[in-house]
Amino acid sequence: MPKYLAIDASTEACSVALNLENSVNSEFELCPQSHSIVLLPMIDRLLNHADVKLSDLDGLVFGRGPGSFTGVRIGVGVAQGLAFSADLPVVGVSTLQTMAQQAYEKYQQTEVIAAIDARMSEVYAGYFKLNDCGVMVAILEETVLPPADLAQYLSEHTQGCYGVGSGWDAYQTELSSLKTNSGSPDILFPDASAMFNIALKEFSDGNAVSAEHAQPVYVRDTVSWKKLPGRE
Repeated sequence: MPKYLAIDASTEACSVALNLENSVNSEFELCPQSHSIVLLPMIDRLLNHADVKLSDLDGLVFGRGPGSFTGVRIGVGVAQGLAFSADLPVVGVSTLQTMAQQAYEKYQQTEVIAAIDARMSEVYAGYFKLNDCGVMVAILEETVLPPADLAQYLSEHTQGCYGVGSGWDAYQTELSSLKTNSGSPDILFPDASAMFNIALKEFSDGNAVSAEHAQPVYVRDTVSWKKLPGRE
């Protein structure tokens, strides 16, 4: 059976997970501004505990963003270094999609809005639904925009669905009416263990790439959401 390592450092949380014959072991830690210190030791502990070497793996999964620019760069850089050293193919997985997948795997939620505080009075956001393969897929492209604009746009597509991510607490006034779960979301940050069901399909479909082609997705650099009527 294939063996995969997943890592994510795109938010305040840092996580790694090891999938061995469909048995998943993982570590998760909230460590703002310490990702460069904790990520490699977390990986080493996980591999050593399982008595697995990088060269034993069949591929590597990394959190591609969006999220903290520094965190995303650290995660992608570590993924590239490890993949180069062991000649492993890689698959990047969206931070927002990962949290939506967590909501399905943990709470059987099939329609999810993921929102991360992007600072500068904006959120990174994505709207996801479950497909026939058990994977949460984007219904609207991931974007970054003011929370009030997100509320306006999503009101045209949903009457409310399950919310995940740190953006809900950061902008309660603008966003609280959009989600069906009350209070602070239980899922605030992505967990690498939820990346596997997303990434396995990419590996099986031949969509993995070599280390040099691993790319971050910042979202803020692009306009990826349909503009609202009347906006420039």
